[in-house]
Amino acid sequence: MKQFDSLIIGSGHNGLVTGCYLAKAGMKVGVLERRDTIGGAVCTETMFQSEENPNGFRMDVGSSVHIMIHQTGIIEELGLTDYGLEYIEMDPFMSYPVPDGKGVIHFHKDLDRTLESIAAVAPEDVANYKEFIDFWGRINRGVLKAFMVPPTGKNIFTEMAKGQIRDGSMFKKGEQIDGLQKILGSYGGVVEKSFKNPYLKAALTWFAAQSGPLPDQSATGDFVGWQSMLHESGAKHPKGGSGMLTQAMKNLIEEYGGEVIADSPVKKIDIADGKARGVVTENDDYYKADLIVSNAHVQTTMMKLVGREHLDASLFTKVENIQVGNGFGMVIRCAVEELPEYTAAPGDPLIHNGMQLLAPSVGYMNRAIGDYMKGNPPEEPAVLAMTFSKIDPEVAKDGKHTLFAWAQWHPYELSNGRNWDNIREREADKIYGVVERYAPNMKGKLIDRYIQSPLDIERKHGLLRGNVMHVEMNFDQMFMFRPVPELSRYETPIENLYLSSASCHPGGGVFGAAGYNAAQVILKKGTKKFFGSKR
Repeated sequence: MKQFDSLIIGSGHNGLVTGCYLAKAGMKVGVLERRDTIGGAVCTETMFQSEENPNGFRMDVGSSVHIMIHQTGIIEELGLTDYGLEYIEMDPFMSYPVPDGKGVIHFHKDLDRTLESIAAVAPEDVANYKEFIDFWGRINRGVLKAFMVPPTGKNIFTEMAKGQIRDGSMFKKGEQIDGLQKILGSYGGVVEKSFKNPYLKAALTWFAAQSGPLPDQSATGDFVGWQSMLHESGAKHPKGGSGMLTQAMKNLIEEYGGEVIADSPVKKIDIADGKARGVVTENDDYYKADLIVSNAHVQTTMMKLVGREHLDASLFTKVENIQVGNGFGMVIRCAVEELPEYTAAPGDPLIHNGMQLLAPSVGYMNRAIGDYMKGNPPEEPAVLAMTFSKIDPEVAKDGKHTLFAWAQWHPYELSNGRNWDNIREREADKIYGVVERYAPNMKGKLIDRYIQSPLDIERKHGLLRGNVMHVEMNFDQMFMFRPVPELSRYETPIENLYLSSASCHPGGGVFGAAGYNAAQVILKKGTKKFFGSKR
């Protein structure tokens, strides 16, 4: 039996963020990971080694682009660059190649450069975009502050109000009603009303869709409004792959005397007299701890690791009824002979620095959503392409390249009794086909690929029903409603058991805020309860 001051279930980045803060506060931290590699959905693996390519390719098997975490201060506060983490700026952070002609819209961190790029394709929207970023920037400085504290019924409104008092009026004179309508509206509706050019509309709608809800979902306006924050933080890629973030946090925890233990899937949390005392692994190893933090999915934690017998019946039912959704998307991780040469922008020196938005129109996306709603994979998927080997040779050292192609909308539960294992190859071909249509040079350039269907994502990462955000990011499952009101402050009815995953406020993405907030809740309990005489 091993004993720790605090034990983290799962090595996803939120759990490791919590572990880092607890370790730096003086706790001996243990982290148990069910897979043989750590990092959860922020993990990079070496694949496709051969005689021709002995180094293989560094493939991210979960999240790749790091945006939100650079708005939190977590990396700087923990000093993660001292533990092997180095970021490469993605500039532009994303680009939209015109699907049926010449031209590309580059979205740079620098707003003026972005406006210059928009002027070349959508001159009618230059002023609209500038006004859009100004409006949402004023809103989101307050929203970000609300993300970085445990939620209460008044958090979002209080923090926004404080921000407006400090930074100026949230709404300009005369725009109150229109502004409130944008906040409570759908991101599809916000885009439609804010812009004229169909290409700019498609680009912004597709990127906003990465948060999960469909474009017509109410109270999602800020999923596109968050574009304003990218002009403050930009987007970055860790040198060597996305998993270098979680590796750095592992290094920190170990330097402070903790342990990160792979191949140790947790079977149950040991609970007696309403208190969590330790965990039992699938191998029947027992780990004792004064404090347990679950970074696993909320349903896995409460329904499986805790169990019905330790929960009030009404709470168990609420957790059971959380909207996990019917899948999200799928991705192919490709090793390729060369980079895509987009017909819209031949020889463009910038397009591979960031994400490439391959969604020809809003109507195209709506047709994919229509297929999804019927339980079918899209006939023509919308694709987000990423070619990190352009800015990071570490991920493909033998003169070749990596190409990740994420696509939506792909239902986890298929109609007509079909199974993902039977159709995954066909659907992967469709996704690669979209890249070929935009960049015909990619025909015949595929070396190998690693497919992650919604079912594969569930199996590998424990992301139930393939939802990479854990649970749906609809407004009724955000802030104090996430994952359910009784668990929204990272505490559970089980004494000494806390939650820290993306199932909690403020949600998914490479953010770290849930892990940060959980750590602050725990540390606020004071040194006496969890540290005893050790401090």
